[in-house]
Amino acid sequence: MPSEVDGPPIPGAGAGTVPGATGRTISGGDPDVYLMIPANDAEAPEVTILIPAVNEELTIADFVVWCHEGLATAGAIGEILIVDSSSDRTAEIALDGGARVLKTPKRGLGRAYIDALPYVRGRYVIMGDADCTYDFRKIAPFLEAMRNGTEYAMGSRWKGSIESGSMPGLHQYFGTPVTTWILNQLYDSHFSDIHCGMRGITRDALLHMGLVSQSWEYASEMVLKSVRMGLRTTEVPVTFLKDRNGRLSHHKRSGWFSPFHAAWINLRAMFVHGAEFFLFKPGIVMFAAGLLLTLPLSFGSLTIGRITFNLYWMLIGLTLSVVGLQSIYFGGLAHIFLDYSGRARTRWRRVFGYTKTVVASGLLFAAGFALAGAVLGHYITHDFTLPDPSSTIDHLGIIGLLFMITGFSTFCFTLLLHATEVRYGARDEVDNVELKP
Repeated sequence: MPSEVDGPPIPGAGAGTVPGATGRTISGGDPDVYLMIPANDAEAPEVTILIPAVNEELTIADFVVWCHEGLATAGAIGEILIVDSSSDRTAEIALDGGARVLKTPKRGLGRAYIDALPYVRGRYVIMGDADCTYDFRKIAPFLEAMRNGTEYAMGSRWKGSIESGSMPGLHQYFGTPVTTWILNQLYDSHFSDIHCGMRGITRDALLHMGLVSQSWEYASEMVLKSVRMGLRTTEVPVTFLKDRNGRLSHHKRSGWFSPFHAAWINLRAMFVHGAEFFLFKPGIVMFAAGLLLTLPLSFGSLTIGRITFNLYWMLIGLTLSVVGLQSIYFGGLAHIFLDYSGRARTRWRRVFGYTKTVVASGLLFAAGFALAGAVLGHYITHDFTLPDPSSTIDHLGIIGLLFMITGFSTFCFTLLLHATEVRYGARDEVDNVELKP
């Protein structure tokens, strides 16, 4: 938790201090971030309602009232923390209603949540929008789920209700269902609405997620990391309403292209956080296909029916094998980097033990060099002419290249795999070590 000290009036909050609030500056933190605390601030809150806001002065008063009503209905002591980057009176109105306001520069929705993490006091966190599109009078199911052991309570508009006209049709009937289906297929999850903006999570789980997304993709990052972390997850029905400001929720604020843009952002997050899926399994298929085209032709061409598989087919097989092998190894590294438990690194290191793998890679490379060297020897001793493409020596030369590339690639992968275990002490810790006489 950051420390709070008496400070000057909060910039951007109007002339002087905000009515009903006490100004604070945050010692040792970002100088552009200021916390404003209402006079009737909650003590030891169980839950934090964490809401980014940009120019929501038309709805923020009602939204804060909804939050208080939701907390009362749920029987919870809670704080409302508005992460505000507005140029209007949003912060003043929220403070007057009894909400804490964290003033931050406007630098992305995901970044707003990251900036707010040190100021979250509640054991449970409920997220959403300040435009009254999500009904925060109904937060009790989220709290009930988390009190009963759920670590990540994902809101679902499909299991709740969607007011007519509150979502673009393309987003409602295509974008969200399709991207949700893709994620469920890739990760064997069972979400019905991965884009719902209202969600609950324990503070510990949120901290351990280590969010890095700066913009809208934070939502997909949270969903994907909840699956990777093995969080105890449930879905909570939510009520989705039309934006009172005359807008079709936040999905249409950027124009008609927004549903496509939202789908692309979430697909991009799936590719990044699911890199091993898109690399490892396709790599196995390509590597196997490449070997199937290459190894049977080791000693010459092979005719099956009307098709003759010759040296040129071997070159295609060699290409597939190399690309597939690289994809497998890159997928393995991605698996290690994206694995929350750390078990993936242990499994890969068990399979690719350093000494045995380096020796095997060296032997494979040497064998390949000998086979490819035979082609070079023939070239030098026969007036610098290559053998006939149908000759056995040419076919064995291709096998030699395959062995050399496989051996070298495996050696490099093994080095990188074991390099992931290298750790350094923090510089500040080293600099602060006192030498004893």
